[in-house]
Amino acid sequence: MSEQNQEDKKEKKKLPSKKLKKYLLIFWALVFVPFIAIFAIVFMVSMGWFGELPNVAELQNPKLNLATEIISSDGKILGKYYAENRVNVKYKELSPYLVNGLVATEDARFYDHSGVDLRGLFRVFFRTVIGGDQSGGGGSTLSQQLAKMLFPREKKQSKVRLAMRKIKEWIIAARLEQQYTKEEILTMYINKFDFVNLAVGIKSASKIYFNTTPDSLKAEQAAMLVGMCKNPALFNPQRRPDTTLQRRNVVLSQMEKYKYITQHQYDSLKKLPLSINFQPEDHNLGLAPYLREYLRDDFMRKWCEANPKPDGTKYNVYRDGLKIYTTIDSRMQRYAEQAMEEHMKEIQRNFFKECKQKKNAPFDYRLTKEEIKSIMNSSVHRSDRYHALKAQGLSPEEIEKNFNTPVPMTVFSWKGEIDTTMTPMDSIRYYKHYLQAGFMSVDPHTGYIKAWVGGINYKHFKYDHVQPGPDRGRQVGSTFKPFVYALAIMEGWSPCQKIPNVPVTFELPNQPPWTPQNSSEKEFNGKMVTLQFALALSINWVTAYIMKQFGPEPVVQLARRLGITSPLDPVPSLCLGSADISVYEMTGAMASFANKGTWIEPIFVTRIEDKHGRVLADFRPRTEEVMSEEKAYVMIQLMKGVVQYGTGVRLRYKYKLTQPMAGKTGTTQNHSDGWYMGITPDLVSGCWVGGEDRGIHFSTLNEGQGAAMALPIFGLYMQKIYADKRINLYQGEFEKPTKKISVEMDCDKYNKEMESGKDNGGNSDDEKF
Repeated sequence: MSEQNQEDKKEKKKLPSKKLKKYLLIFWALVFVPFIAIFAIVFMVSMGWFGELPNVAELQNPKLNLATEIISSDGKILGKYYAENRVNVKYKELSPYLVNGLVATEDARFYDHSGVDLRGLFRVFFRTVIGGDQSGGGGSTLSQQLAKMLFPREKKQSKVRLAMRKIKEWIIAARLEQQYTKEEILTMYINKFDFVNLAVGIKSASKIYFNTTPDSLKAEQAAMLVGMCKNPALFNPQRRPDTTLQRRNVVLSQMEKYKYITQHQYDSLKKLPLSINFQPEDHNLGLAPYLREYLRDDFMRKWCEANPKPDGTKYNVYRDGLKIYTTIDSRMQRYAEQAMEEHMKEIQRNFFKECKQKKNAPFDYRLTKEEIKSIMNSSVHRSDRYHALKAQGLSPEEIEKNFNTPVPMTVFSWKGEIDTTMTPMDSIRYYKHYLQAGFMSVDPHTGYIKAWVGGINYKHFKYDHVQPGPDRGRQVGSTFKPFVYALAIMEGWSPCQKIPNVPVTFELPNQPPWTPQNSSEKEFNGKMVTLQFALALSINWVTAYIMKQFGPEPVVQLARRLGITSPLDPVPSLCLGSADISVYEMTGAMASFANKGTWIEPIFVTRIEDKHGRVLADFRPRTEEVMSEEKAYVMIQLMKGVVQYGTGVRLRYKYKLTQPMAGKTGTTQNHSDGWYMGITPDLVSGCWVGGEDRGIHFSTLNEGQGAAMALPIFGLYMQKIYADKRINLYQGEFEKPTKKISVEMDCDKYNKEMESGKDNGGNSDDEKF
């Protein structure tokens, strides 16, 4: 063989070897270049070349919308203000079932990876992407899911931007792992997750779906909530209970697979129903809705304006996670709302019966058509519908047409809401058939308001009949009389002092003389009666006599010192309660008698904390010593006659309240307003009942007096309070002054022939001006 042939053969042998090397080079390039490219992309993303990433400060303090909680004095959540209904909990407050179920279902290697689970990514790539097996599961860790929740993706991104975003989430997840412990990451995740139905975060979800707390969740309850984390819209127990149940059992299966529960537990738990105890979050529902609204709209708005954050920005009650600690006792609040509902249902039935006989129901027959039209038009102009239509630029004619066009609506009734069709104008008149009420209860020694019921139903009647304000009062009638009597007692008069029960005339400048009338108990006209007896039966002539001795100005000054800020005209008729005063002011003023003569401002907030528990504000009530301890005690003894044998005696025989208490009924002209003020040693309560307008009322004094309209709410309330041993309200006598009382107190020898022991029913309470 020639040398040339040998060279050719060697050359042929080298060619395959070169090709092999080339192919190998291409192969390894195909293998490594993607990884190098991915590494390069990840590096560039981490350096912020494809958009900024959260810095350390943002990772340490991610922006969360936290709900502000309103907390009762006994530690119950009365309500929340929120943009998102989220309240954070700590890891130790989570049920072990919740923690284990979340890890078993969402991230089985949660405790082993550092934010990105490479095994999970490879599984997704080969089983799901290449193999098309959709049961292979997702590759996102809890840390990655948290990153996505804390720093949400933009909507409608291109595939390239979405891929970049995914890489960003890997990096954020890794950084989260550096900043937080595994327990903190898991807690942040479960606090941030939106479980739909206004249940944002595990605390809200536990309450809304099961009426419990995160640490008390049972295995099957925790499994259902964990199951929702896959897709809360799909696994919504309110809309798709069967689908949700199946998903819950998948979670239980995962918990059994990873040995968090036994096979026996799994077999038992998967047979259980969902057992949802749905507690929807609604600002119209829950305890103390009127107080919560006043707290939000007035109190907190003003506080946030006057108390900025250290950086100068204002606190936001919807996002900053404040905690507002109130004086409200949730049990007493519930009893007050129950008492009002029980009584108002009863008298509403009676009022409906009476309205059937009225020509202009629910208005008084003496009102003219023009007067009724004026009242209705005023109600139209105050309505939300009117303001909305006017804001849309509608003309008066178009607005009137709108109010007279039938539309579907849901209206209130004491038997439950009614779906109906009527005109907005008819609905206004329909609602005017309902009598309204306001009730407040306060601890006289601290000024702490324990119960606040602003109306009969907050969803349908937003107007608060308790809160203070110059336009919030109603005519108080005879409940004002104790302030007139207090002036006499402060001047040294005795409860046993006898006064002639005869007409009293006031000469008025540029007006005819005014002589108030006694409306009943005529058998005592012309006789000498004690102050105690006169107040017990609310005799007008005696009150007018006292007013004439001292004049209106000193009465106004005393009322001011007792915390009444409503307009008070210094006129003789003030002694019979011609002024409009709020339930809040009247209750606070009456509490002064039980607080040894010292007025103490009623308050409903004790402190405000930020989301970290730092105290931002403490609140202390203002006080003023108005009268001596002795004079206040004398006033209490004087007002006890109202309950013992006067207009409030039904508290004894009907409601069986034998505990020491004082009080005062009140009824205004035409029975438009019924009042009762109840005083016990450690609790003072005020109640008003009446129509939305003064022209709406019972036709007879028997039904419309304060003893029939308002007193029963106090009676029912106190029955419930005394029956609850947890509250343990003091039921003993009023504390006597340390010094000897200088005036005569035992009026029995003067009153015996006058005391009838019957239910006078407040018949002397009908003031006429």
